Amino acid sequence: MASSTTDAAPAGRHRHEKYERLVAAAQARPPLRVAVAHPCDEASLGAALEAAQLGLIAPILVGPREKILAAASAVGPTRVGSDLGAFRLVEAAHSHDSAARAVALVQAGEAEALMKGSLHTDELMGAVVRREGGLRTARRLSHCFVMDVPSHDRPLIVTDAAINIAPSLEEKRDIVQNAIDLAHALGVETVRVAIVSAMETVNPKVPSTLDAAALCKMADRGQITGAVLDGPLALDNAIDLGAAAIKRISSPVAGRANVLVVPNLEAGNMLAKSLTFLAGADAAGIVLGARVPIILTSRADSRLTRLASCAVAALFAAAQRAAKPLPEV
Repeated sequence: MASSTTDAAPAGRHRHEKYERLVAAAQARPPLRVAVAHPCDEASLGAALEAAQLGLIAPILVGPREKILAAASAVGPTRVGSDLGAFRLVEAAHSHDSAARAVALVQAGEAEALMKGSLHTDELMGAVVRREGGLRTARRLSHCFVMDVPSHDRPLIVTDAAINIAPSLEEKRDIVQNAIDLAHALGVETVRVAIVSAMETVNPKVPSTLDAAALCKMADRGQITGAVLDGPLALDNAIDLGAAAIKRISSPVAGRANVLVVPNLEAGNMLAKSLTFLAGADAAGIVLGARVPIILTSRADSRLTRLASCAVAALFAAAQRAAKPLPEV
């Protein structure tokens, strides 16, 4: 996910306070043992090494040794200490093999999270969701963007903008629960989930409004737990109290949502990119619903966005250890 902000913002510009708080919270915990799949370019290896230097992760580098060493040379000795002698390196033949071996490290209990290197997301996720030898649980996998929006006083979780294309109601239940669990792991005391649509009234001609109403009733019946839900809500009256007041919407969520659940991947992708490129936001990405959190970064991500993704994974893994693990399938 590209970032339109720089790391050294001028005075008065966005200074990433929300991400900095996440990184500081993660640094207060032991480093997360992360299998980094195929870190064979400067961006992916450099991100893993810097996160290690800051105490966020303890990386296990999985990939072709020569390519990783070449990437370390590109990182350079003056940046985050590119001497790989301090890190475990697991040899793999190619990117598909790197993904499989990284997943195997999790299965063996040697890693507590996965991190995407310079391979395609589909390669990594293919190894994760394999029926035999994968990391599937009873929960649907979903992606969350933890967004640092300059004009907003708290992080916004946007889901799902990367994995589930046109989720069913049953799949949306898992998407919502994954996001709620993440919000609690990040220290959100009251999780307010807005099920977003194009309007705030139920309209049989707009299927997402029907799903929104059903999800709210599922929360009433204990099928979704840990949060207050409302929907359908249009984006404006989900996050802006003034807009909610104009529409005369009275609820504990309207105008104060900290989790936005979109109707489908297209809507989520456009929302996240609009916030990024038009509002100067950054978007840390993580996949949930597997046995361990999966850190998804892009070569276009800013330095702090990459570190924030690692911090989010570390905080979620710590919360996951303290809770009952999801059943495997």
